[in-house]
Order: sequence, then structure tokens, then C-alpha cells
Amino acid sequence: MRKSEPPLRILEVLEPSGGGSGRHFVDLCAGLKARGHTVTAVYSPVRAEARFVRELMGLDLAKVIALPMLRAVGPKDYASWRALNRLIRDEGPFDIIHGHSSKAGALTRLRLPGPHIPRIYTPHAFRTMDPTLSSKGRLVFGAIEGLLGRFLTDRLICVSGNEYAHALGLGIPATKLSVVVNGVGTMPSGRRTEIRGQFGIPQDALVFGFIGRLSAQKAPERLIAAFAAIAGTVPEARLLIIGSGELESDVRRQIAAGAIADRVVIDADLPGSEALQALDVLVMTSRYEAMSYVMLEGAAAGLPLILTDVGGTSNVLDDDVNGLVVPNIDDTVPLAVAMAKLRDTATRARLVAAARGRSGRYGVDAMVDQTLDVYRQALADRQARD
Repeated sequence: MRKSEPPLRILEVLEPSGGGSGRHFVDLCAGLKARGHTVTAVYSPVRAEARFVRELMGLDLAKVIALPMLRAVGPKDYASWRALNRLIRDEGPFDIIHGHSSKAGALTRLRLPGPHIPRIYTPHAFRTMDPTLSSKGRLVFGAIEGLLGRFLTDRLICVSGNEYAHALGLGIPATKLSVVVNGVGTMPSGRRTEIRGQFGIPQDALVFGFIGRLSAQKAPERLIAAFAAIAGTVPEARLLIIGSGELESDVRRQIAAGAIADRVVIDADLPGSEALQALDVLVMTSRYEAMSYVMLEGAAAGLPLILTDVGGTSNVLDDDVNGLVVPNIDDTVPLAVAMAKLRDTATRARLVAAARGRSGRYGVDAMVDQTLDVYRQALADRQARD
């Protein structure tokens, strides 16, 4: 906090309560508190990951409140909106209200008449960035985001240049947009042998890792198919999957059908940042992203990366320098080829050296400070209007 400025009372609201947006939320709340600001955090318990809740509760914020919010649009949104407005009235006054993800972003910005509190929105990937979204869905969600962005948003924070360009395409004015790239803290180290032993993975194995929700967006089925394709010719390869989600049953069936169950481990308890220590290569197969924490943490850990060509990839990966970029398609042949290429010791050593050389670029402090700058801009604009 700047010495000449009073501490802010900030309300942070998140719906997904896990994954990359959850990581961002916890880090931001912790950073704001460390800088002397008073933070009230609201999360939805509906899709909350146990690890996220533990970490959020452990921050000792002014208050942490569970308020049910559903991802899908429906009649229950009205009850969530009313509950959130009661909370704003009873727990306030707040200087800043910051909604994270599309649902929390909509609920925080749809407001009653009265004194205006600046509303900040971080989408963590617009729904309209999903290439599988129907044309009707793209039209509806795009119209909603455009209207809310133009008329009910003081500042919209994009986490990558790709997301910024997408926001402009939705008709949101550039004057309301800021880019604040996600940041990560110091990555854990020293537990490679222990973690591999915990999961029964040979110490000399070539371990590919997937970290994220087992969901359609993250496309874990692409990785399973590619791994099954190389399993016969790369006998030392193993796959460590850290995450859970609605596709977990499908993923387990796919693993069983591919006769690779003895070479794949799925775990939802070990934090992704810890699991990175056990990996040789991080693979991210997402269909769309804005700026994935998984790729940031992998880059900060100095790991070679294999990433689909989605939002944020160019921020952390130069193709064939510190990893490999593969097309964002469901044909898994290019992904299998890239994974097989990393079997070569010399190739892997070259990529590792480059990855470690750039691992210090992705700090969390810059992300918190830049977010505070956005808050201050919004407050200054409100004061100018008043």
C-alpha cells in the first residue's frame, strides 16, 4: 500500500472456486491483505474444491463467506443475486467490488440504484472464447458480455493479450480494459523423489503431467489418446493427472480401454504446484484459455511445456525453444508426435535449459500491484464524476 493512501475495503467474489481462477483468487486476496487492505471474500460452495476452501480459509481475511452460485444460467440466479446484494449492504461499505468469472461477474455488476461502488470484472476466459460453443450460445453470451462490459463495468481486467483482443471484438471499449497477466509465487522444490515414490512412479520414468479440471474445456481425453498412442514405443513413459471434474468417469474408462491403467495415476489431493516437481514435461490440452495458471506454474518451475495453441500460450512458450506448441484440434496425432519427440534426451535437455533460463519471469507481486492500480483508476474516475 502506498503510504499516502488509506487502506481499501474490497469485496472479492468468485463462482468456480477452484482451478486457475481459484488460484488467482487466493493469491490476489493474500496479496491485497499483505498490503494492508481489508478483504472480504465470497465463494460458491457448489463447485468448490476442498483445497481451494482450505487455502482461502487459511488467509485470515476479514471475512470469508460461502454463497451458492450455479455456473449455468437459470432461475436460481435471482436468489443468488438477492443474497449477494444483501451481503453487500450488511458487510459493507466497500470501496471496490471485484467479480471473477462470468457468473460472479454478472451478479456483482447487476446492481440496484444508489451510491455507486466501482465494479471490476475479471472473466478468466470469456465463455465466447470456447470454440465448441454453438452459434446461438456465442450470440447470447456475446451480447450479455458486451452489454455488461459497456454499461455496468468500471474496469475489465484481461489476463492476456488474446483475451484483450477478444473483449474488443465483443464491443467493450478499450478505455475500460486493462491487461494484468497472472503471476505465481516461488515454486516448491526438492520433493521429486518423494512424490514419485508416493504414486509408485519409477524414478527413471519419463513423466508427462496434466494439471487441471477434468472438463470439456481442458480436453483431458486428447492427452489420454495421445499417451495411449505412444505407450508401446515409449515404455518408460508415465502419465500423472492432477485434478477432478465432471469427465473423471469418462477419463477412467478411456484409460482402461487403452490398456494403460498401470502407467497412469490420477490424484485430486496433491496441489498442482507440488506435483510439478515430479514431472519431466507438462502437457496442457485445453480447447480455450485466457491465461492458464497451469502453464504459468509450469514455466515458473522451469519445465518443458507441450501446449495447445490457445490464449496465453505465446506469453510463456516459444515453439521448439522451451517446449512445443501443438494445434488446438481433436486429432491427437500432432500431440502424440510432440510427446514422442520429448523422449530424446538431447532434445529434452535443450528445452529444459531454455525453460529454466526464463523461469523467473512470472511473479505474483506484479499481478497484485497492477490489480491495485486498476482499482485506483476506477476510484479516481468515480471521484471525477462525483
